[in-house]
Amino acid sequence: MSASPGAPAPVETGGRDERSAERDRPSAIRRLGLERYAIVIVLVAMIVAFGVDIPSTFLSIGNLSNILGSQAVLFILVMAVLLPTIMGDFVDLSLGSSLGLSAMVLAVLNVQHGTNVLLACLAGIGAAVIVGLFNVFFVVYFDNDPFIVTLGTMTIVQGIIYIVSGNNSVGIVSTSLSNWVFSNEFLSIPLEFYYGLAIFLVVWYVLSFTPVGQKALVIGQSREVARLTGVRVNRQRSWAFIIGAAIAGIAGIAYAATNGTVDPTAGSALILPAYAAVFLGATAIKPGRINALGALVAVYFLATGTAGLELLGAQSYIQQIFYGAALVVAITIPKVNRDRIFKRRRTA
Repeated sequence: MSASPGAPAPVETGGRDERSAERDRPSAIRRLGLERYAIVIVLVAMIVAFGVDIPSTFLSIGNLSNILGSQAVLFILVMAVLLPTIMGDFVDLSLGSSLGLSAMVLAVLNVQHGTNVLLACLAGIGAAVIVGLFNVFFVVYFDNDPFIVTLGTMTIVQGIIYIVSGNNSVGIVSTSLSNWVFSNEFLSIPLEFYYGLAIFLVVWYVLSFTPVGQKALVIGQSREVARLTGVRVNRQRSWAFIIGAAIAGIAGIAYAATNGTVDPTAGSALILPAYAAVFLGATAIKPGRINALGALVAVYFLATGTAGLELLGAQSYIQQIFYGAALVVAITIPKVNRDRIFKRRRTA
């Protein structure tokens, strides 16, 4: 039975659409794979390039130890930054100051007042948690913009640090703390790297394999949808600020133990690299999504790049340039991909 002249030919048209989709699917899969592992591929290429150019220094155990150990404080701070960010609270600028406050409270109590180092560490972390509670009160319960509130919090905390320290550097922090964080090594790598790795594993597991992580993902995508599905959004966001501040406090302890002396500006220089790693990590492993594993890769991608450039003779300020450029690229790549996809759809 033949179709009428004016009738559409659904089977034939559908066949063409299916064949077209089938042709596009492999390229889409390949494109997704390249996006997902682009940083890993570039990291491997960078290691090979530096290794060929300066093998005696770049491929040495000492350089590996330096890359992994020297970035441990930043690595821990990145895990702190990750928690409020994944909930959609861009950006908690106070986390760098929380690190500095924790380090300074530890140094002042231990060095100037002779407080037991363990109690001084707990006091430092507690001070950082208080900053997190302050942010919860003004950001979550008053529904204020987190960027503006945490900018104000950062300024307040920085002033408190100057008051506590008397506007001076404080040191030397207990050698026993330095030994257990920085001086002692396992497999030629300082112990602080393994502490950071342990925090990463906890954060990664919670965000990837528990209901808490699933709720965080929904909140980050749409708070209204999360509320309609029964998620207690404010409670989840509050815990993100508090736990993030506590982890920043731990980063402060690691900073004090690594450097021995704590400067009043400690932590302020680390907040930009931390966000650079978080946003750059969002282009890897799970493109378009803030994720712990991508952040891990991004931290050591940035560390490897700066270490290699410095070994080639670049000045120390290259680190700031490299991190700033990475942050711009991290924000631009997803937009370029979205624009390309939308342009394809419009012209399809």
